[in-house]
Amino acid sequence: MSGPYDLPLLVLNRVDKGRVAVLASDQAWLWGRGYEGGGPLLELLRRLTYWMLKEPELEEETLTAEVKGEAMTITRRSMLDEAPGPVTITGPDGARVVVEMPEASPGKYQADWQAPALGLYRLEQGDLVRVIAVGPASPREFIETIASGAELQLLAGATLGGVTRLEDGMPDIRAVGAGRPALGRGWIGVTPREAYLTTDVNVVAVLPAWAWLLLAAGLAVAAWLIEGRKGAKAA
Repeated sequence: MSGPYDLPLLVLNRVDKGRVAVLASDQAWLWGRGYEGGGPLLELLRRLTYWMLKEPELEEETLTAEVKGEAMTITRRSMLDEAPGPVTITGPDGARVVVEMPEASPGKYQADWQAPALGLYRLEQGDLVRVIAVGPASPREFIETIASGAELQLLAGATLGGVTRLEDGMPDIRAVGAGRPALGRGWIGVTPREAYLTTDVNVVAVLPAWAWLLLAAGLAVAAWLIEGRKGAKAA
């Protein structure tokens, strides 16, 4: 960005692994006040801050992808004079596909690609690498979304238990002996294992009553003697 007389207004630079941004004006606050139409002060400062913090979306050279269903829209943003070239896509089965990226607008290259299967895809274009997931984030949870006790019914039946639905409120919970049925109309059974049974509790005093009395009397006498000596010295 340049100001009056083509002098630099905003200067950006990289120093080793850090970044520097210099806004060569002390009038930026006027933008926020709407002076002569104002300007994007807060947005500029926010983007400068995130750029110095190396926010990926604000990098000059970025490779991103947006997934809708199994369709992938790949976007490359570049400030280079020459085109960045095609992108190489590696699928979850290891197959590699090269996709050309035509220029959509100045500095922006975009391509649409249909993924053949669900899974993780690796995008590579020069030094830029991105990993994109196609499909739901937790596909195993979407295989069977309706609750069912069929998978546990055989195991529960073999141990005289059962599977029931809490449709009419909480069932009555009863204690049943080992080897007895643990499910009935409106109730479920629990077999006590006595794993938590407390067999005995003992409460023992640290000292007997007469010992506490002697301790309190000794402390009182000691305090009286100390105060008495302080009073004698003061006199």
